[in-house]
Amino acid sequence: MAKNLEISFLLDFYGEMLTKKQHDFLEYYYDEDLSLSEIAENEDITRQGVRDAIKRAENQLFDMENRLGLAKRFNEMKLGLEQIKECAEIINDFNLSHGLSKEISYNAAKIKTIADMLGE
Repeated sequence: MAKNLEISFLLDFYGEMLTKKQHDFLEYYYDEDLSLSEIAENEDITRQGVRDAIKRAENQLFDMENRLGLAKRFNEMKLGLEQIKECAEIINDFNLSHGLSKEISYNAAKIKTIADMLGE
């Protein structure tokens, strides 16, 4: 995952644990694509001050992810749900071509529906 996307992703998980300034600076820099100079001018601080705050906030996000692993777990669950849906589709396709059990069709559809609901 590219660093910009990774930081934005981690910000979604852990952003509320940062200070308001750190959260805002990361949002301006990564999500709104403002330069360090633009943020510094808008916040009336030095460019170096913005850079330092961003670096500290990035380090905190990575530290939180290393300790808690919520973003990694989320990605693993999302991948697992996609695999479950694919398996349900394979089961349903096999069922349609080899005998058509209503119970199997119903349960395969139910599995896909539940996986979709959990993936939202």
